[in-house]
Amino acid sequence: MKESAGRREIVAGSPPALRHAAPVTVAPSSMPEHRETNITYEQPLSERVRSFLRLEFLFNRASHLIGDPDPWACRTLIEVIIDVMAVLSRADLKKELIKELERQAGTMDALARNPNVDQDLLADVLAEVKGLLVTMRGLESVPGHELRNDELLSAVRQRTSIPAGTCDFDLPAYHFWLQSPAEQRIQILNQWLGAFDLLREAVTLCLRLVRESAVASGETAPGGFYQETLETSTPCQMIRVTVPSDSPYYPEISAGRHRFTIRFMVPAAPGRPTQTDAEVAFRLHRCVI
Repeated sequence: MKESAGRREIVAGSPPALRHAAPVTVAPSSMPEHRETNITYEQPLSERVRSFLRLEFLFNRASHLIGDPDPWACRTLIEVIIDVMAVLSRADLKKELIKELERQAGTMDALARNPNVDQDLLADVLAEVKGLLVTMRGLESVPGHELRNDELLSAVRQRTSIPAGTCDFDLPAYHFWLQSPAEQRIQILNQWLGAFDLLREAVTLCLRLVRESAVASGETAPGGFYQETLETSTPCQMIRVTVPSDSPYYPEISAGRHRFTIRFMVPAAPGRPTQTDAEVAFRLHRCVI
């Protein structure tokens, strides 16, 4: 990809961590003052990345809940597991992960001929990608498929579409399980989550490389509006917008195949948010690996 006028050209699809070249320089007036805490908003530009982000969100929820002995936390964690199973049922995630890892491995193989890339670091990352590829190709089914045969999970899954459908009187077996010793429940939950370990590892690696493929540039949105045309020769996987945590605005990002727009909105309570008429400085990441 190429940065706009006044910035140097960078290698399309090459994560900044792999490059030897100096960082992009941006005029101080075009980017927000450095702060310790920022908020980043992400917009996937493909259905594949959209599914990966949903799974990442669910795995992050699970990591905050696992180990909590409270029965309500166990209920929430089981709902997370059921949501992961639902995401996996809507798309062939094993196939999509293999395609994405193959695509990223191909990009990195091409980078091996680029003198501006740290070849030792590239070799390590490429070995990690290819190692996961071998493991994913060797799977006979989607990770976690065995959980569909678990009687308790199946009973809960069938009731989750009903408001308060998992009340104690609806599922006495579930109520009984939630009152079992905490150590026993946590062990079972760890076992269920462990069925997705390889899936989580692959999703984490794919998204890490996508995010690291961008160099942040400082941009401004006059009247709270920014628009940019996408280069079709180097398909963008994700748009990331970073603003200070104390910003009074949040970005609404919409994107198609040829362009994306960002509108900075001001919350209103009560009432609908409105687009600000101020000039907003932000950092933009175009993830194109």
